Formats: sequence, structure tokens, C-alpha cells
Amino acid sequence: MQLSGVVLAGVGLLVILLLPVHVGLRFTGAAVWVLASGIEFLRLQRAYARYCGLRVCHDGAVHLQEQGGEWQAASLLPGSLLLRRTAWVRLRSENGEVFAELLCGRCRDNPDWRRLHVIWRHIGATPRSC
Repeated sequence: MQLSGVVLAGVGLLVILLLPVHVGLRFTGAAVWVLASGIEFLRLQRAYARYCGLRVCHDGAVHLQEQGGEWQAASLLPGSLLLRRTAWVRLRSENGEVFAELLCGRCRDNPDWRRLHVIWRHIGATPRSC
């Protein structure tokens, strides 16, 4: 996922540099794009280095496992998506870090993936207060 982020940041940079606007504006836009992409990449890198596990409970509670083995509460954010073999899960950790995780699995081969689908259906069907 990090590689795709770097590639897409490069594509975005190329698009900005090819825009039919003044050269100074292109380079300013490119600098802002590189800075924003770098900050986002470092934020994601920090989250991936800190957490090594994800647990989604039957009641919709989410927990992240830190590298030391400790579990901390997290929340599932809007924009998360669960498909048949792929999931894009947006999370907010207890300390406010927001990041996304790309997950893959098959219901036939992995009972945890099947459980995630069942839990996800129940989370989506339950009305939540803000």
C-alpha cells in the first residue's frame, strides 16, 4: 500500500507539472503537493510501525494491537469498505491517529474473514449515534 501511495503521489506531481498554467504556479503547486504527500506518507509509516494487529468485536468495537502486544481502543471511520475479498478500513486510534488499512481474505479459506463479513453486516444494520 505504501508503494501505491508513492506511485500515486508521483503521478499527481507529474499532473501538476503538466498543467497549462504559469510556471511559478506549477512549481508552487508541486512543492505543496510534495510536502502534503510527504507528511501523509510519514503519518501512515508511523501508524504501520506502531500497530501490528486489528480486532473487530461482535458489537462493533475495534481494537489495535501495538508492537509490544498491548491492545488499545480504536474507532471505525466512515469511508471504510468491505468487499468479497478486499477491505479498505479507515481507523482512528485512541490517541487520534487516523489511517487506513488494506486487508485481503477469502471466506472459504479463512474463518476470521468470514466472521468479519458477518460482523460488518451487523455493524452496518445498527443505527449509531454521533
